[in-house]
Amino acid sequence: MPTDPLPDLAADFVPFATAALDFHRAISLLAGPVAASRTELDSLHAHVIALYGLLNAYTSRTTPVLRAEGDHLRACRIRLWQAAEHLHAAYHAAPHTGSGRLPTREACRARLPEGAPELTVCQRHLATAAQVRHDHTPADLRDPFTGLIRH
Repeated sequence: MPTDPLPDLAADFVPFATAALDFHRAISLLAGPVAASRTELDSLHAHVIALYGLLNAYTSRTTPVLRAEGDHLRACRIRLWQAAEHLHAAYHAAPHTGSGRLPTREACRARLPEGAPELTVCQRHLATAAQVRHDHTPADLRDPFTGLIRH
């Protein structure tokens, strides 16, 4: 028995996600200097990676139709990956949950995995990195943003 197709609700979810982030910022971030915890950095990393995936889908759909708009979305996608790289690095530079101890310089240089659950952020990052390396050149990923697009 055929069913009616679901209405297109995708456009309605992004404003809710944005409102949720604004609400989180308003009620969760205290005034004054307080460092972000590893849990918060992990959540931010997950959010940026999810946003990267959404922009990846939009870029793939848009570029064949409107090249200039696709180029802007592609540039945005690259900047999101760069933000994810920095969040991943900040996570590993943050004090360990519970003990509060800071990672040693040697551990940071060696990029040693820290085990579960800390490894989850690395697994997410590495899974997305494989897609990023497929979609972008190393020059794209390390190029400073000038704001200039070829169109």
